[in-house]
Amino acid sequence: MAQAQTQTQSGHAAPTDRVTRIPLAFPKPVAWLICFGCALCLLLLFCISAAVLFWRGIGVWGNNIPVNWGLAISNYIWFLGIGHAGTLISAMLLLLEAHWRNSLNRFAEAMTLVAVICAGLYPILHLGRPWLFYWMAPYPNTMTIWPQFRSPLTWDFFAVLTYLTVSLLFWYIGIVPDLATTRDRAKKRGLQVFYGILALGWRGSARHWARWRQSYRLTAAIAVPLVVSVHSEISLLLAAGPMPGWTSTVFPPYFVLGAAFSGFAVVSMIAVVLRDVLGLKALVTERHLDLLGKFVLATGLMTAYGYCAEVFDALYSGDKQDLGTLMDRLTGRYAWSYWGAVLANFVPLQLLWLRWARRNPLCLFMVSAAVTVGMWFERYMLLVTTLYRDYLVSSWGNYHPSFWDWSLFAGMLGVFFVPFLLFVRFLPVISVFEIKEAKFEESEAQHA
Repeated sequence: MAQAQTQTQSGHAAPTDRVTRIPLAFPKPVAWLICFGCALCLLLLFCISAAVLFWRGIGVWGNNIPVNWGLAISNYIWFLGIGHAGTLISAMLLLLEAHWRNSLNRFAEAMTLVAVICAGLYPILHLGRPWLFYWMAPYPNTMTIWPQFRSPLTWDFFAVLTYLTVSLLFWYIGIVPDLATTRDRAKKRGLQVFYGILALGWRGSARHWARWRQSYRLTAAIAVPLVVSVHSEISLLLAAGPMPGWTSTVFPPYFVLGAAFSGFAVVSMIAVVLRDVLGLKALVTERHLDLLGKFVLATGLMTAYGYCAEVFDALYSGDKQDLGTLMDRLTGRYAWSYWGAVLANFVPLQLLWLRWARRNPLCLFMVSAAVTVGMWFERYMLLVTTLYRDYLVSSWGNYHPSFWDWSLFAGMLGVFFVPFLLFVRFLPVISVFEIKEAKFEESEAQHA
């Protein structure tokens, strides 16, 4: 019995040592510095692109009538969709008590945070006077003017701000116990102070744990409906207008499932990279990759159903404008975006029916990368193929993203990678205490 108890204690200590050693003694500092340097270059590109945008105005983009929504809004929807998987993995699986989430939830939540920040910047940059973005908020003012609550910009303000606030609280509440563990294991005084401040005086008392569990589960219960509501609101930005190709009633679930599809793909890529670079194969196992592959496959098939539903709606309605938009997507000027979405999203996806493909890190990474690109094609296709040919022939016009459209998009990748790389370098990337708790419950069940 004593030997079994000793083995259990050493088994619990192993994940703690492995994860807390990463921020205190990073295993591959040179590789991290190279990646961080590249991310900083992209961030500098974002700053330059934003400065040019503020100085010269929205005219530097390719937006024009009738395509007054272009790359900026398609990237906004794409980034916001990427963040959905983090909330699904963390909040929903926490409430369902699925312990396998413990190896994935921490970096998935961090990915959600930075993706939502990237998404939230786009509507502000898209404004004609971005320094007045706070006008979208209902705040007391001398003119007693309230924002236009029927405006999609106001919907964006509330949706993104609520999602960002809840995601930040959920992530920070969950990481506090591990910050305290890192504080206690740090040997340098500066690191002790740094992690001690972030840990908020956590001592692991019974009262601390009781309050922590209440707040953690309450925030998770609030976060789960946001997964559905936020991207449903994004779909209504399109479906609320009488535009051909945007009037399908399948849009809210179609957008939510598409967001989860791209989000699970990005989480899969991050899991494959981190488990290899940081030596976490014992914690992020092939079983986790297999489950992520199943989620990607399931949400991908649901997204494919949305594609079929869109085609069926257009054919069943018989509306000339809807049929024209459908044919234009299939054979028109921007057909490359439609077929790029179909081929990238659903052809490599079929490999995930095979168990070996889901458990093969390289195969899962390549399929997930194809899905990420394919979902970007889809967002671009939904916007441009509808807007560039309006009801009136006199308002038809082509859309071509300018150099500053692409430079801002490339720079926004720097906005994504810089904080995420800082998180990987200085904070625990895996929830240690939840893994220990799950292992303790398993050992107790075995000895019972």
